[in-house]
Amino acid sequence: MAVTDPVDARLLAALAEVGKTAVHELAAKVGMDPREVAYRLVALSGSGLPLLVGVESDPNGLRAALVGGAGPRPPVSQPQQAPPPQPNVAGTPSGRYNVHAPPPRPGVQGVPSGAYGVPSGAYAVQGTPSGRYQPPPRPPQQPPQQVHRPPMPPPSADPVMSTWGPPQSASWARGDQPPSGNAPVPPGRRTGKAGEVLETQGLEGERLALQLLEVQDPADFLFSAAGYSLEPGERAVVVHTEITNRGQIPFASLPDNYLELITADGKAIGKAPVSLSSRPPHRIGVQPGETAGGHTVYVLPEATRVVSVRWNARPEVDERSLTWSIED
Repeated sequence: MAVTDPVDARLLAALAEVGKTAVHELAAKVGMDPREVAYRLVALSGSGLPLLVGVESDPNGLRAALVGGAGPRPPVSQPQQAPPPQPNVAGTPSGRYNVHAPPPRPGVQGVPSGAYGVPSGAYAVQGTPSGRYQPPPRPPQQPPQQVHRPPMPPPSADPVMSTWGPPQSASWARGDQPPSGNAPVPPGRRTGKAGEVLETQGLEGERLALQLLEVQDPADFLFSAAGYSLEPGERAVVVHTEITNRGQIPFASLPDNYLELITADGKAIGKAPVSLSSRPPHRIGVQPGETAGGHTVYVLPEATRVVSVRWNARPEVDERSLTWSIED
């Protein structure tokens, strides 16, 4: 099976390096949400790839958590034995190259190695009558009696309720500040040249200043020194950036998660899921007042001409995006 989705290819390439890891650790390695990583891995596992997505638990702790919960559940058949793992699937969003991955480690105890079987028949519902249900006859209804009650005065208006609405409702949110992630982006320059500092705002309202320090093109020697190999007709590029959090809100994402190379024909090239020992990568999170730097690796065709570097706060380009021109 060929992997065509670039995000799936990046996940599989990162997983091929470690052989076995927890979902949240793999998500941190590639800078993605653990829930999206788990969803994609389960989908890839069901597509025929040599990939097993398991879960490990404390049986006694789970039984204790289920005390007083829902009733008994239908039995599940015993898991079937899965075929032995196949070789890792190679694939990256920006180029193909061989990754020297360690051999897979032993499986996690308590996690079945095969797919879970599901009973083929329908579950019988206990207590359901086998015949047609006949409701009991109702007694004849009596005409309602008129009850004369004195008129009640209208309830007094609660100033808190009239102003804010019921507790825990959406109207209790502050109205003097825009909601997180939708705050207007302050005006400022969004384009510049290599070496310049450009300011923008994160998805949660973080005040960020980013600087493009260096673009090393080509960087084939650094790529090979880290244990990777390029295919014929490919080259490696290393980009060094620095980010400063000038606000009071922590930046909780990977700074170069959506850092792209822009080619002469307008194509965007995403980063490769590799890191170099001689050029440390970015780490997740930048606290208020902190400045952090890191290197991002790209693999692209040797004849491709790169004209700029673009930073995005999300996968698509928006008003927060920053662009540095690297051509003279």
